[in-house]
Amino acid sequence: MSEVGKRIADNLAQVRGRMAAAAERGGRRSDAVTLVAITKSTPVDVAAALVEAGCTRLGESRPQELWTKAAALANPAILWHLVGHLQRNKIRRTLPLLALIQSVDSPRLLAALDAEAAALGRPLDVLLEVNIALAITKTGLEPDKLEPLLEKVADFGHISVRGLMGMASLADGQGAARRDFARLRELRDRLAKKFDPQLPLAELSMGMSGDFEVAIEEGATLVRVGSALFEGIDL
Repeated sequence: MSEVGKRIADNLAQVRGRMAAAAERGGRRSDAVTLVAITKSTPVDVAAALVEAGCTRLGESRPQELWTKAAALANPAILWHLVGHLQRNKIRRTLPLLALIQSVDSPRLLAALDAEAAALGRPLDVLLEVNIALAITKTGLEPDKLEPLLEKVADFGHISVRGLMGMASLADGQGAARRDFARLRELRDRLAKKFDPQLPLAELSMGMSGDFEVAIEEGATLVRVGSALFEGIDL
């Protein structure tokens, strides 16, 4: 194994250990939380080392980077997640590569995804991105727009809304992040109760390298970790 591979494996083990400890603090099993390794701006060989170390859920924020890495790695074991904004003119090339799109942020995008999924004859799992911090610099649906949109989801025959995704405010530290994550969990729980069993909304994607432990303590089922996996590696 190369030095990069060894470092990646060590970092991955440390992140998973921290995830397990956070899940225990939150009163949950460690397998209740799934790691999505965010590989944006990393070389293909680094992404390949993650897969070799056993992390097969990879996330990209830009469709073009996802296209490039998916073609270079060409590994059917990889489950690709898109976590950034998707323009409608990039849907056709991106959708066949995805296991999950976490960043659906408008009714127009949801409708366009449904149309393309129908054309391909395949279902598509998505998360609705919520601007839980109500920050003008962040994308995502305003919380009060979610319920009206979910009421229309049945009209989209090839879309399965699996849950919500959100990003905490980067200001004011861990306390503010915890409040944002708690608000997103409470919103998800309220909507799941209203729409169950049609939309169980089981997934809650929140938390990145700087706050994923707090996110897990507050109920995250998916965490999006990038830089913590690449410590000590010259990118």
